[in-house]
Amino acid sequence: MGKGNVRLRIQLLAALVQNADFRGFFTGKINRGALKSVCVPGLNCYSCPGALGACPIGSLQGFLSSRPVRFPYYVVGLLLFFGALLGRAVCGFLCPFGLLQELLHKLPFPWRKLGTFPGDKLLRKLKYGVLLVLVIGLPALVLDWVPAFCKYLCPAGTLGGGVPLVLLHGERLHLEVGGLFFWKLGVAAGILLLCLFIFRPFCKYLCPLGALYGLLNPIALCRMHLDSDRCTGCGACAKVCPMQADPSKTPNSPECIRCGACTRSCPSRALHLGIRPKASEKTEKE
Repeated sequence: MGKGNVRLRIQLLAALVQNADFRGFFTGKINRGALKSVCVPGLNCYSCPGALGACPIGSLQGFLSSRPVRFPYYVVGLLLFFGALLGRAVCGFLCPFGLLQELLHKLPFPWRKLGTFPGDKLLRKLKYGVLLVLVIGLPALVLDWVPAFCKYLCPAGTLGGGVPLVLLHGERLHLEVGGLFFWKLGVAAGILLLCLFIFRPFCKYLCPLGALYGLLNPIALCRMHLDSDRCTGCGACAKVCPMQADPSKTPNSPECIRCGACTRSCPSRALHLGIRPKASEKTEKE
């Protein structure tokens, strides 16, 4: 079995485990069990009826929007733990919404698939603004401000919770379906449409969780190792990287989701994903 298939199976299993309360879709009730006090590593909405755990971004905003503001030691600690251990491997292996974007990108589409384009690099900085302004700034500084990212932008809650609940329990929820729901539905639909010709557009441009984990990519325990003695500079790794990073120059770029495409394409096997470098690189450094 190829390494790509192994990653897909891990992604599917992670999505299933995090959303295993199927009863919620039929009862229309959100699971409020003991596991809801535990944050999952990826973007998975607390309010989705199938969700067993809490979203770290939603939990972070919940702490910051409380009055008086309470420092979210537990949530920040978990985010730092996951980030320092895995970096954006969380995005590449454990995030259900990341999986959905990848599957949509595999669908045939009449327009050509886009890698990079004018303004792409600038747009990638937007996710850091979302993290600082919508997730941290507004909930912490503006009195009575709601968790802005979850309420106005996050597509995971709309697709995993809002849409299924409205479809299955529309008669009971019709009074709650208004302008905000249709705004978020439009945002989610726009992101899903972009997925057809851009690989993981939400991860690249808007995801605050990806922004945070990306900052920890260079120091994460699970990291990309480059054997500079083996690298020939052929550029094969950069050509296949779906996040448009160049592993031969920045093997632990904040954009890298550890998908392994570069390691599989490298003809000289100069790239290795793991906790420790391969023996040849280690010997060279010694």
